[in-house]
Amino acid sequence: MGKVVRSALRMVGRMLNMPELPDITIYIEALQARLLHQPLEKIRLTSPFLLRSFEPPLRTAEGKKVVGFQRIGKRIVFELEDELFLIFHLMIAGRFHWKKQGVAVPRKFGHAAFDFPVGTLLLTEMGTKKRASLHLVHGRERLAEHDPRGLEIFDADLSAFRAALRRENHTLKRTLTDPHVFSGIGNAYSDEIFHRAKLSPVRQTKQLTDAEIERLYQATKDCLSAWIERLRKDTGEKFPERVTAFRDDMAVHGKFRKPCPVCGAPVQRIAHAENETNYCAKCQTGGRLLADRSLSRLLKADWPRTLEEMEEGRNARSEE
Repeated sequence: MGKVVRSALRMVGRMLNMPELPDITIYIEALQARLLHQPLEKIRLTSPFLLRSFEPPLRTAEGKKVVGFQRIGKRIVFELEDELFLIFHLMIAGRFHWKKQGVAVPRKFGHAAFDFPVGTLLLTEMGTKKRASLHLVHGRERLAEHDPRGLEIFDADLSAFRAALRRENHTLKRTLTDPHVFSGIGNAYSDEIFHRAKLSPVRQTKQLTDAEIERLYQATKDCLSAWIERLRKDTGEKFPERVTAFRDDMAVHGKFRKPCPVCGAPVQRIAHAENETNYCAKCQTGGRLLADRSLSRLLKADWPRTLEEMEEGRNARSEE
């Protein structure tokens, strides 16, 4: 595979991002509308990387009716007859596609096809890293082993939210996206939540005042609710094919250098590994620029500390 192709695939992976609570909610609603009480006639597995369990055998699920769906963290669970559970973790680039019955599995990025009398559900994964996973387990005790047990925000009152937030002292970004602390929130929607709450993503959890925690609690519920409704409206009766964490109407996530919709200041970012955190310095950090690990180490003393310093540097370069 050439360098250009590998670079393009890495870019696709960054553009996709892992489906989070709002996206998974819409997936489950679409799946339930199509597949509830339908028998799973056949499973066509084409990728050896997808299946991560061996007992019971995957063929045990064939012929069983779907009796329910649920979300566990960022996992989508198909409940079948006889307490069998198909557990899907789409990771960053895994996606479902609803097609006519018996359609072929795409050769390049296809992992599996799940044939029902009313159609076929395809599972694909873009990119070179095969991270999406499927487990088949029997019994609710085995199902519970896949639960990170993060707090479900819509089931939590302010007191429970505060206790989870303050259990350990980490940055807000790390805490809100930790599946063992909060359920279903990831990189994209956490950016939107912090922007709505007007809080820095690198603020330490134990530094927050009670008023700031209440603001974050409300922002989390409001942001996730708003995005569920927005995605529900956008999808309508169709199957959700455009599942991405980079949306035109997001406030800051994926909006580096674009104007903040609240104050107009350019959106900033912190890049780390495959993730990036987007924020508005004016709305969230009092105008202070958060240090990007790679660039701040490279520039050292020349790294701008504020929006004003950054703008002065740009003006100076344009005059040279």
